[in-house]
Amino acid sequence: MTSIARKAASDRAPTSSDDDASAGWSRVTARDIAEELGISISTVSRAFTENAVISPRTREKVMRTAERMGYQPNPFARSLITRRSKIAGIVVADITNPFYPEVLANLTKRLQDTGLQTMLFFAGPGRKVDDALPTLLQYSPDVAIVLAATMSSEMVSACREVGTPVVLFNRYVPGSGAAAVCCDNVDGGRQVADALANAHHRRLAYIAGSPDTSTNNDRLLGFTERCRELGLDDPIVEEGGSFTYEAGSAAVKRLLDRRNPPDAVFCANDIIAIGALDAARRELGLSVPKELSVIGFDDISMAAWPSYSLTTVRQPVNAMIEMTIDEARRLLAHPQAEAEEQTVPGRLIRRNSARLEEVS
Repeated sequence: MTSIARKAASDRAPTSSDDDASAGWSRVTARDIAEELGISISTVSRAFTENAVISPRTREKVMRTAERMGYQPNPFARSLITRRSKIAGIVVADITNPFYPEVLANLTKRLQDTGLQTMLFFAGPGRKVDDALPTLLQYSPDVAIVLAATMSSEMVSACREVGTPVVLFNRYVPGSGAAAVCCDNVDGGRQVADALANAHHRRLAYIAGSPDTSTNNDRLLGFTERCRELGLDDPIVEEGGSFTYEAGSAAVKRLLDRRNPPDAVFCANDIIAIGALDAARRELGLSVPKELSVIGFDDISMAAWPSYSLTTVRQPVNAMIEMTIDEARRLLAHPQAEAEEQTVPGRLIRRNSARLEEVS
């Protein structure tokens, strides 16, 4: 067992078998129910455990008494018996991008639909996800889902050693051993190149987001590869440095200040594209899409607002969430199974921010 795994195991949250009341409060415990009914504590526990062997009559007596006495089972204590905490730990590093709050709301609902309660852990600016995971592991989550961030292979191994599989959402780390579910970002970039080329755009540019992310790099890869296949020059790459509104605004002004500025800009995500749109229209006085086409990636809610009407590649969020849950279940059922990296195709959504040919 790695040092990380040992520390997580030793720092686990309290898991006493009879709903510890040692903190000095008057909480009703399983022992109180057992004494009231003259049965064992384990019988009380089985009454609250799905599919446990117990007569219906005894289960009903326990439930009635528990309701009368105001008893609530301790999930940590119960997890000792079931070896399942029914907790999904979600780790996020970036909640400034509107895409992730939308994902978080839908993911949380679906996890709760499957009987898992969620615990949210925020890595915070400048912190690595690895720093947040030891705290998460103290609560023995059934699964750790990581949004908008990457993690080391050492931490992936530590999680699996203590029985917590890891699924990365919308990112992957080659060689890390972590499962991953992503939109097909390479194909998304290729779709954008096709659409712009078919509309006779020739001076293309890409505004990059965070340089160390698979999403940014794969979108650029697909875009560049397809431009070359179509006989176009490589797109100009303008480093934004982050997936932010400010990055998009600053980058598009640098691009349009060039001697031969682009006539179309593909942005690494929607919030970058919205920053670029506002700067092009309001600060530079350009007509979009007549003088400049702008395309994003994600299809956040703001993209459909009439003030933006952003052409973008829609990530199939619901399908990605279902695949994430399915992968977590598979790894829980087969702890020695190899983690898988899965992709789902995105779809170009045509709105008014880009001059594109109509689809027949």
